[in-house]
Amino acid sequence: METSKRYRFGTWATEIVMILVALLFLVPFYFLFVNSVKSFGDLLTDSAAWPQTFVWSNYARAWSITRFPEALWNSFVVTVVSNLLLVLISSMAAYRMVRRPTRYNRVLFSLFVAAMVIPFQSVMIPLVKVVSTLDLMNSISGLVICYLGFGAPMSIFLFHGFVKGVPVEVEEAATVDGCTPYGVFFRIVYPLMLPMMVTVIILNTLWIWNDYLLPSLVLQKAELRTIPIATYAFFGQYTKQWDLALPALVLGILPVIAFFLAMQKYIIQGIMAGSVKG
Repeated sequence: METSKRYRFGTWATEIVMILVALLFLVPFYFLFVNSVKSFGDLLTDSAAWPQTFVWSNYARAWSITRFPEALWNSFVVTVVSNLLLVLISSMAAYRMVRRPTRYNRVLFSLFVAAMVIPFQSVMIPLVKVVSTLDLMNSISGLVICYLGFGAPMSIFLFHGFVKGVPVEVEEAATVDGCTPYGVFFRIVYPLMLPMMVTVIILNTLWIWNDYLLPSLVLQKAELRTIPIATYAFFGQYTKQWDLALPALVLGILPVIAFFLAMQKYIIQGIMAGSVKG
């Protein structure tokens, strides 16, 4: 009986701590939403207080000024296309490096790992020159190519570690049955990579969707702006329109929240399968 009571007490204590931690993580969302429906004066007076009057027109103005549907579509296209290409190309490259451990592949993998520690700011000026020379400025495709270059090192590194845990015997059995090298990869290995694919997609989605610096260098036309660039329009040199910027931020994070809710089952499966694989 005492053991049962101690167990129940421990369970309740753990649940209370988890609830408190969850509430702590929800505090930024509270401030973001509450201040997004305040007037500019009320926001500056007390940012923590509950709004006396909900100014929903802030959202309508932010929607109009940022041309939100256009910015949302641009961010969606860039994020989805970049993720698809990163997952496909990085998984194939990592598989080749693991299964063909030649000196060339080992050196190439080392270069990818080294590229992960190079700060983006150190290559900004050369990047702009290269993109301009290749006539990729002001194009969604040019931005996607840049994301492929900067996202490939981490994606290859993650896939490389995962592929090393895939049994070679499975591929050998498929080869004996007459499967081609591409058939072995896409029919046998590729489905096994699903847990790591989910991880790579999550990390790249958070990075690409919220990235401001790279799109601001490549995209100069207003009709090509992504959500972070469109939101930055409310932050001038001398004034900051927080009453419009915060609603724009809320609109910008809603698609990410929807993405996580839709992918929740796969995220949990990916974490569990990845831990078992490790």
